[in-house]
Amino acid sequence: MPTKTLQIPTADGHADAIAAFPDGGGRHPAVLMYADGFGIRPVLRDMALELAGHGYYVLVPNPFYRHGPAPVVELPAHIGEEDRPVVFARLMPLIEAHTAERVLSDADAYLGFLTAQPEVDAGPVAVTGYCIGGLYAMRTAAHSGQVAAVAAFHAPVGVDGPELFSKLTARVHLGHAEGDVTPEALDELNRALDAAGVDYGSEIYPGTIHGFTMSDTDAFSASGLARHWDRLIPLLDRTLPKGE
Repeated sequence: MPTKTLQIPTADGHADAIAAFPDGGGRHPAVLMYADGFGIRPVLRDMALELAGHGYYVLVPNPFYRHGPAPVVELPAHIGEEDRPVVFARLMPLIEAHTAERVLSDADAYLGFLTAQPEVDAGPVAVTGYCIGGLYAMRTAAHSGQVAAVAAFHAPVGVDGPELFSKLTARVHLGHAEGDVTPEALDELNRALDAAGVDYGSEIYPGTIHGFTMSDTDAFSASGLARHWDRLIPLLDRTLPKGE
């Protein structure tokens, strides 16, 4: 499947990004994919290609473009537990600088750019994200009426509180790491989603820890990644109509 390296105009410059989409021409439903805190790297390209293989145009932007092109922070090929303290010491200032206001300003730019691509079908879009990118995905979905579906995995989705949930009109799937969320905390989160009238699925993925979708880290869970695809792809298929 084809991939592209792109530059997305934003209010603060240009965000570098990758896109993956099906072979054979035509127009396809669009998915905005937010990387985890480690950013764009081969595993994210592979995930975008996997999703493109199901008939979607997938755009993966570098959220930290204000600090340079991806990879903004040098990463080992495999991110082990011993690497995390050093890597996160470099990443945390970038994450802290990426305020909610910046997330939403960039989201407008990403969605406008995405829906203008010649390979992208007219109609609603979906957003998915991992770790901190899952929070960005939820903020994007709450901000934009273009978003018909949003999924977030091992993500701090409750950071903004019930106020964010009340703005959601998209269908939602939340896949939580067992190491991140207790059953009691999940019940509290789900009650807040119920109170906001959100159409959602929200579950703990058994035997997983934070970062379980990322095959280039020690947190990786093959069963967790497979469950993620088993939830994400049907969600997209239900909400994003595909042309003939």
